[in-house]
Amino acid sequence: MHNPKPTPHTPPGKKTPVTHTSKIIEGIITMTSKGVGYVASLDLKEDIEIAPEHVNTALHKDTVEVAVGGKNRFDRIQGTVIKIVSRAKTNFVGTVAKEGGKTFIIPDDKKMYVDILIPHQPKDLEAPEGSKVLVRMTRWEKTSRTPEGEILEILGIAGEHNTEMESIVRERGFDTAFPEAVEAEAKAIRAKESPTPASEIAKRRDFRKTLTFTIDPIDAKDFDDAISFKKLADGKFEIGVHIADVSHYVRPGTALDKEAVKRGFSVYLVDRTIPMLPEILSNDLCSLNAHEDKLAFSSVFVMDSNGKVSDRWFGKTIINSAKRFTYEAAQETLDAKGGEYFDELNTLNKIAYKLREEKWKNGAIDFEQDEVKFELDKAGRPIRVYRKTRKDAHKLVEEYMLLANREVAEVLYKAHNKEGQKPTGVSLYRIHDVPDREKIADFGTFVRALGYDLPIRKDGEIKAKDLQALMNAVAGKAEESMIRTAAVRSMAKAIYSTNNIGHFGLAFEYYTHFTSPIRRYADLVVHRILQHHLMNEKIPEHEWARFEKMASDNTDKEISAADAERASIKYKQVEYMKERIGQVFDGVISGVTEWGIYVEDKETRCEGMIKIRDIGDDFYVLDQKNYALVGEKTKRRFRLGDSIKYKVVTADMERRTLDYALEK
Repeated sequence: MHNPKPTPHTPPGKKTPVTHTSKIIEGIITMTSKGVGYVASLDLKEDIEIAPEHVNTALHKDTVEVAVGGKNRFDRIQGTVIKIVSRAKTNFVGTVAKEGGKTFIIPDDKKMYVDILIPHQPKDLEAPEGSKVLVRMTRWEKTSRTPEGEILEILGIAGEHNTEMESIVRERGFDTAFPEAVEAEAKAIRAKESPTPASEIAKRRDFRKTLTFTIDPIDAKDFDDAISFKKLADGKFEIGVHIADVSHYVRPGTALDKEAVKRGFSVYLVDRTIPMLPEILSNDLCSLNAHEDKLAFSSVFVMDSNGKVSDRWFGKTIINSAKRFTYEAAQETLDAKGGEYFDELNTLNKIAYKLREEKWKNGAIDFEQDEVKFELDKAGRPIRVYRKTRKDAHKLVEEYMLLANREVAEVLYKAHNKEGQKPTGVSLYRIHDVPDREKIADFGTFVRALGYDLPIRKDGEIKAKDLQALMNAVAGKAEESMIRTAAVRSMAKAIYSTNNIGHFGLAFEYYTHFTSPIRRYADLVVHRILQHHLMNEKIPEHEWARFEKMASDNTDKEISAADAERASIKYKQVEYMKERIGQVFDGVISGVTEWGIYVEDKETRCEGMIKIRDIGDDFYVLDQKNYALVGEKTKRRFRLGDSIKYKVVTADMERRTLDYALEK
């Protein structure tokens, strides 16, 4: 039986009145799953709260006009949505439900607080009950309790692996197939550019006789970056960071470029990649495959054994990678202290250590965590979940990519900005602001409850080196994952911007994204900007605003891509535990609330909840200050960070939640 989501709309005449001021503001509304809205205003110290009966069809992230009212009994400013300026989203993925001869779509998006009615279904899009579909909301009048929509595509049966993975991507606005015009353009470029014309090779610095190799994940198919290595006569080293020259193939204004703008990123799910560019480019023509001549955009550094750069060069190159290392193979070579290209890898690794030491000395913070990986059977079911540890081979590559990104950013910034003068050009930077003082204060309280100290200055600010000292202190402890996650949540988010303010987390004064143009559009843009600079060409000032919008759009798309990745991981974690109901595991308490405790599995990081009513041996109350549940009679404590044994009780695939029980 279809059970529609509760609608926030009440019949005319039954609304709770809001006494409005004459103030009207425009802003973006943030919705909860219960249909309550919040709109921020620069003129007000707090967000305007909009009760469900006053959202007037507004949906999450819509741009709205709000009439500001008085305060409610909880002293919150109230408001009413009086106009939908623009919809953030009209396409939704959902499950088909039927009741009383009518077809409804129950949206996957929990912030879409009402079901969508399908008044008419074309014969070729008649979706059976229980199937997943992509639907467009076509009409929603203020007087109607239910929006209307049309089915655009049938994705498959809910619960099937491919259907659910497809649903995750489509719900977040990413297409899984390329338009015919885009594929045709990619094929035409492939035919024209393979092999690389001699006239193009003649324009480039030739690195084909310099030892070059790639180091990537074992399942990688697109290779953005390669590293070259050459010993110099004076004891120094020439180290090249060679990046796929996507800008040579994908030109502004083409169908390929427009599609790349639309996507912004490649999306990585547990079992597949949704590429930003067609595979004929991403996995073939652009990819720095071993033993093939490839076009690159390179940053080349002359360095000593301490990682000090004495000379640098940027420009278009041609390379030929001698070896495709996996991270595992490169690590085995380093660990064995021998094997093919050991000397080169070992020297690169020693210099990477020096670069990392310098970074920590300058105040960088290591927020990286082990990845959760899955082994799937032929049907896509998870048969193993494990944590993949970052070792020297991963960190080696990371340091040289950071070096290239930092150096490119510095060159572009200094080319466009002279002290006391108006900027002469524009670029895209990757910036990371200082942490919010309130969030840092909360984080300080959080870690103190776990027995750690984070010095916070009187003005509410922290030193990056103190934060890194905390990360070092928790390394290898049961609570490490939890504290790292909490630290990241307390930080400002890294974003794209044309306004360089530096990168707090990396302790870099200049930083950009240059090293992954196959999978990130921002990097492709930076390549174009750098080439303009090298050719001494100016980007017209009237175009600068376009780059600011590009920065904002790419930040939004990055959030959506990361959300899709997390959603696919969460789905597979719940599916994994569904097959292990009744089994006992080791976990760590990752959250404490008045209704129960959250527990994260130590090995798989599958998180579930033990409800307070299911603990059963006492009446437990929340000790908020110490992040603990305490039994009134027994004084038994369940404290954040405690190790416990738990049993899997239920797994809800639709809600993506797990219920655990305490193993006594």
